[in-house]
Amino acid sequence: MRLAAAVVLATLVLSGCRDGQDQPAAKGDRGNYSYPEPPAARDGALDPNVDGGVSRLLGSAVDGRVDDEALAVVAGSGDARLGWYLSDVLRFTQGGAGEDRLVSAFERLSGADLRKDPTFEESAWRSVTNHLIAWDLPAPPGYREHKAELFLAVEPAWRPFFADADSDIDWRLVSWGGVLIDDRGEGDRQPCPRGCIPALDDPALTAAAAGDWYPDDRIVFGVAIGGEAVAFPKNIMEVHEMVNITIGGRRLGIPYCTLCGSAQAYLLDSVRAGAAAPVLRTSGLLSRSNKIMYDLNTRSVLDTFTGRALSGPLQARRVVLDQATVVVSTWGGWKKSHPRTRIVAEDGGIGQEYPDDPLGGRDDDGPIFPTGDVDPRLPEQAQVVGVIAPGGEPIAFAADSARAALADGRRVVLRGVEVVGDGDGLRARTRDGDELPAHEAFWFAWSQFNPGTALWTPSATDG
Repeated sequence: MRLAAAVVLATLVLSGCRDGQDQPAAKGDRGNYSYPEPPAARDGALDPNVDGGVSRLLGSAVDGRVDDEALAVVAGSGDARLGWYLSDVLRFTQGGAGEDRLVSAFERLSGADLRKDPTFEESAWRSVTNHLIAWDLPAPPGYREHKAELFLAVEPAWRPFFADADSDIDWRLVSWGGVLIDDRGEGDRQPCPRGCIPALDDPALTAAAAGDWYPDDRIVFGVAIGGEAVAFPKNIMEVHEMVNITIGGRRLGIPYCTLCGSAQAYLLDSVRAGAAAPVLRTSGLLSRSNKIMYDLNTRSVLDTFTGRALSGPLQARRVVLDQATVVVSTWGGWKKSHPRTRIVAEDGGIGQEYPDDPLGGRDDDGPIFPTGDVDPRLPEQAQVVGVIAPGGEPIAFAADSARAALADGRRVVLRGVEVVGDGDGLRARTRDGDELPAHEAFWFAWSQFNPGTALWTPSATDG
């Protein structure tokens, strides 16, 4: 790794799963801030002198510095598309000596006054990147190749992702999560030697009666398939963020994006015959504050929120993983509804001790990674239950309001989809009672991956 060690260690505190120590300062609220009108975007190839300036700027960032002459070329180009490169460099130079110069260059390119953005005081990088996402500026020519120069200096094992020129990965939205790739073999229970978020393969399970080590009021992610129910304690999932397991005769991959508040269950054996079931791993990369997962067997990237393959052999086969419901409930509520449930063993079956609160409230004050503009109908971290209706329409139910309505004996229905209780959690079904895959997530995450989603609130129902 060629980036300066101090830069790497400084950015690790922003990672998707750390031990809760050395967390960034409390984050403010964007309030009523509105992003200014986007700058005019150019098209066509870059001037060779500008392209060379980009290469020199990225090369200096790899060495932990900012080449001022190259930065001046970029800033003077008048090409706002180059703001994406400034975002990438800022990711690795936050708080460094070159940050102010990079911010000034971005403001010169874009015409924006970042100091009007409340996020700017927390993180210049997030402010810059949020503006770029909100503006939806196109990437400059050669962006993937240039970005690879910087990112592969951090983690060479990302090369297969960057090398796929035909991938559907939107490289503009890809950022570093502060940790490295989990490329341990399936079933490897050793810690990541270089620092990753380690998936837990086939954890040990115990009967509910042996799960009294976990308090009844603590959160579990519940999955029930084929007559078998399993509860995944939140504190264990915050450490591993990925589980590969068989439940009810089905092979599942269960990613938990702590940054999105979203645990999902993918049916890995839904991949068409002729290929091994994927083994899901965390890449260490993010896309708009959502973890990027990949298949260990094929090195194919999959969209963590939709299950759609974005690169590699799985993309070539147009794989979209089927989903099962994940219910967010208290442990007491889940085992009351599923008395024969099992729960992941206290040590995960790997002899590990798990803190009660691994993240230490890291996400309590809002997103710590760029999200861009957020649908204003709900607060960005409001919990919703998301579901795709049989006709393909995305629908979200405000989770707390739905629970309250059900407790009052009211039905919760929108566009023919009904939400019902399960333990202290929620699952979705059609009016005819057929279950629909559903999961909870922060509103910003659900709405950005499902733009235009229909939203249930107590005042918006057809029940």
